[in-house]
Amino acid sequence: MFSALRKSLSSKPTYSDFQSNILAGLTVGVIALPLSMALAIASGVPPQHGLYTAIVAGIVIAISGGSKVNISGPTAAFVVVLLPIVHQFGIGGLLVSGFMAGIILILMGVGKLGKLIEIVPYPVVIGFTAGIGVVIATFQIKDFLGLDIEALDGDYLEKLSLIIHALPSVDWQELLIGGLTITTLLLWPRLHSKIPGHLVALLLGSVVAWLLSQMSQDFSVATIGSRFHYDTNGVTGNGIPPFLPAFDWPWNLAGADGKPIGISFELVKLLLPSAITIAILGALESLLCAVVADGMSGKKHNPNDELIGQGIGNLIAPLFGGIPATAAIARTTANIKAGGTLPLSSVVHGLFILASILALTPLLAYIPMASMAALLLVVAWNMSEAKHFIRTIKIGPRDDVIVLLLCFILTVLFDMTIAVAVGMGLAAMLFIRRSISLTNTTRVEKNHEAFREHGELPDNISAYDINGPLFFGSAQKALQVISQVTPDVRVIILDMSKVNLLDMSAIIAMESIKDSLEKQKIGLVINNLQPRMILKLRRAGIRYKPGRIQFSRTLTDGVSIAKQMLESTEAH
Repeated sequence: MFSALRKSLSSKPTYSDFQSNILAGLTVGVIALPLSMALAIASGVPPQHGLYTAIVAGIVIAISGGSKVNISGPTAAFVVVLLPIVHQFGIGGLLVSGFMAGIILILMGVGKLGKLIEIVPYPVVIGFTAGIGVVIATFQIKDFLGLDIEALDGDYLEKLSLIIHALPSVDWQELLIGGLTITTLLLWPRLHSKIPGHLVALLLGSVVAWLLSQMSQDFSVATIGSRFHYDTNGVTGNGIPPFLPAFDWPWNLAGADGKPIGISFELVKLLLPSAITIAILGALESLLCAVVADGMSGKKHNPNDELIGQGIGNLIAPLFGGIPATAAIARTTANIKAGGTLPLSSVVHGLFILASILALTPLLAYIPMASMAALLLVVAWNMSEAKHFIRTIKIGPRDDVIVLLLCFILTVLFDMTIAVAVGMGLAAMLFIRRSISLTNTTRVEKNHEAFREHGELPDNISAYDINGPLFFGSAQKALQVISQVTPDVRVIILDMSKVNLLDMSAIIAMESIKDSLEKQKIGLVINNLQPRMILKLRRAGIRYKPGRIQFSRTLTDGVSIAKQMLESTEAH
């Protein structure tokens, strides 16, 4: 825990290091300010909760985590998970589930699950991220076009149907501002300017919308100020409250019915699946981000400490109105490119957003909702990894393409939890099938070079080569081959030189082979099995028995032992 901070302090940073990290933090703060608001809105909560997340989680995770350069806050990956929670349980339920996810993340870090990212197949990751991108983009069409829809309720297909039926109600004013914003977002990078494109786009969209509203009373678009209202400690207003994040227990906030949601075992039980999903997604996103950051910065993160840091951040953020957070790849990349090398840059980024709340809230209220929707459309496109998605379909093995498409479709039509669970399950089954095909059990020819010392193998001795891991799938395959012995065979040699795995199913299969051969009074020679696996067989009762079960170190020795067993049998 706190490994990134400890490493940073032990490296004795110079004044130049502090200066570059402060500048990097300010740069990322400029990027994170509008993104945090947009992602909060997309998650179904007022924009200030996204800002509170960037402030609290961004600072806490940087100090307590395992990566020096990760920038944490609200991310697009969470949108499809958080939106249903808000609809069903309100902001109070969302913060309680985030609080629970923080506990789960800490337990994952303590349990040394930091290598979690390595067991998730690439098609599963690309499949659900592309699906999330499609869902986010779909939900932004309403504000981008200014469609006359009271609420986007129901599943994805129902929401899509509402959008399609509402297309005739397109508001040209909203479309004008949204189109101007997205055009700027797409064209600005070509200028290679150091000024973030989304900042220019939002500023341009806001200024143009304000000027047009001043020039014509008929021109009006929805803004953060007109869409969101606050009532805090008797102070009411529009837009974002110009106050510091205040401490409050998450269960004191409103549920879906507008009343404090409270805390109970029943609520915890209902929110647990969502909390687990948030924790797993947060872990994957953060560890993936840390791996990318390591490649860019040349530094090394501590995955278990990063999980603990993410857990602490998600445990504390809900106490100050913050929604679930994770490391953000885009903001982390911007941090590294701007010269960030220490957790200080993330702390500065959080402090910048804090100062912006106190100083800029009147101006932030003028940002059009169509501009925020345009920003999220670009975020969704970048998140969809369209190039990687198409490339995997073109060149990927058929099994991986199936997993990719299944995860994508399930994420869009249902939710990410089902998609990842089914995708992981299917990927595991396909991997097992491929692994089974790698294990072969073949009969060794009688004129094999290992038998030259003894001449051709007698007809009543059969040798089988087991090549590959023996586990619950391949063990039965091996059992079927070995069980098909001819009546004249009296001794069987199993060459297990290339067996590198023996699980319980394989041990049971070996027991079946032993029992079957004993009933037929056929001797068994096990050749060159690794000592640790011989120990497993001994524990299961498959041990040395003169004339029945014996072990050899080489195939040549195995033939000698088999002949001795054969002579002993014939003598009796």
